[in-house]
Amino acid sequence: MRITRGTVFGIFVILVVIAVIVGASEYQKKKDIGELARRISSQESGSSALSVEELKTAIAAYEKRIERHVEDAAKTATYWKLLAIRLMDRGLNGEALEALEQAIYYSPEDSALHCYTGIAAGIMAKSLHVFPGRENRDRERYFALAEKAYLRAIELDSRNLRARYGLGVLYVFELNMPEEAIPHLRQYLEISRNDVDVMFVMARAHYMLRDFRAALDLYDRIITLSGDEQKRIDAHNNRQLVMEQMYG
Repeated sequence: MRITRGTVFGIFVILVVIAVIVGASEYQKKKDIGELARRISSQESGSSALSVEELKTAIAAYEKRIERHVEDAAKTATYWKLLAIRLMDRGLNGEALEALEQAIYYSPEDSALHCYTGIAAGIMAKSLHVFPGRENRDRERYFALAEKAYLRAIELDSRNLRARYGLGVLYVFELNMPEEAIPHLRQYLEISRNDVDVMFVMARAHYMLRDFRAALDLYDRIITLSGDEQKRIDAHNNRQLVMEQMYG
């Protein structure tokens, strides 16, 4: 079943209704607290002050309300994040991007949210075809969004390996920017030294830059390290292609 934008909006409305119902039960208490706050704010110099106990009660009440607001915002971010992941799992990346936008609004420094945005935007860009005689600015915009989202994810968490890998793939296979990919892939391998999938992408980047020796070294590492027979075969075949380029 396809989850439409209306469904996403409906889920959000349900969350709001729940929050209203829960909040109604505390209405009288908040009314009393509000009255106490007005008494505090109306105190003028020279007039009789509120008691220490009344002031402590007001402070405690407002601290509790602030904490509740923070908790509600965090829960809302989590709901939108989970919704986005579910949508991505079902291939509904356009709707997922809308959910991620909401999640980022509530939790702007969550590196994972920006990484998911990069993944979804990249998939959306690749799904849009540019037919002869037409321009497709949406494709370019999605690729630009993917790049910015990955970079923000890395800025927030330099050890976000998924974002570094996604950015490397984007630069090498979609944006034809292999030189920009190499630093991110190299830093990935400094943390996870034996990831052969990353080595494949990095070898391709070096090949595109005609740095054939670096590409050969990476294919040799893959052949040595990988326990996957097909990956060793692929690395061997790619190595042969590089050798042909080097020696004609």
